[in-house]
Amino acid sequence: MIRKHDRRAARAAISIAIGVTVVLGVVTAAPAAETKATPIIVGAKNFPEQYVLGQLYRQALIAKGFKVQYKENIGSTELIDTALKSKKVTLYPEYTGIMLAVTFKRKTLPRTDAGTYALAKKLYEKRGQTLLRQTPFQDRDVIAVSRATARKYGLKTLSDLKKVPGLSIAGFPEWEGRWTGPIGKQYGVKDFDFVPLAGISAYTLLDQGDVLAADVFTTDPQLLSGKYVQLRDPKNMFGFQHVAPVVDQGVVTENGARFTSTINKVSALLTVRAMQAMNKAVGVDKKPAAKVADAFLKANGLK
Repeated sequence: MIRKHDRRAARAAISIAIGVTVVLGVVTAAPAAETKATPIIVGAKNFPEQYVLGQLYRQALIAKGFKVQYKENIGSTELIDTALKSKKVTLYPEYTGIMLAVTFKRKTLPRTDAGTYALAKKLYEKRGQTLLRQTPFQDRDVIAVSRATARKYGLKTLSDLKKVPGLSIAGFPEWEGRWTGPIGKQYGVKDFDFVPLAGISAYTLLDQGDVLAADVFTTDPQLLSGKYVQLRDPKNMFGFQHVAPVVDQGVVTENGARFTSTINKVSALLTVRAMQAMNKAVGVDKKPAAKVADAFLKANGLK
């Protein structure tokens, strides 16, 4: 996804080396090397919702006595997946549709959210990771335009963007290739200027008229204002976008049911309204994600 998009390491090798040393004709077994547990390293991508999610999972685990490292603002899906594969993070929240479309480069996506989750889980498990339970809320990419722009050009769906002269689309840098690639081609949107987001809100660019369209998220609190129109995605190019924690299999195996139940309890509480409220607190009211997560967990009896 352009906008936010956007979303957290080194697994110690488990080895027991038993050697045989001969000293003065006496055969002795070398001491076994100490087995190290896989570290719990929670990662987060590079936008406020990910900061909230990362802090929620991190703090809930710490409250249950787990030793947790935390890495925030890692970057795009492509970057954080590289960190996951190299075990620089061992747990991070990802969106199920993004898992398939971006991480595993699937050109066609399942028609249901359950099918999306099941396929993503299967693909991760082939790589040595797994998925824990997904959240009730979805945070889907959506292209938004100002209400005035929508009226002027009669914009209702993504394919209508073909009608906009001098089209400019804002989004996170990683989305340029996705828009010039599969999404843009499927909707016939070919001639446009891509404006990468760098330290400025997509909504600010829309409000100032610096771009005509922007890739945003459905849980953005700004969308509640009524100032923007969300363009429909009839081809479901953005897929289903529940959040599911991706976890290194070693972390799950070594920490057991107490670990997984802690994460799953947090995920079960994350409704759209809950996320919109926390996103507003962090992204609009500029409250620290750590404090917002702390308040939410305490209010729900998880700290």
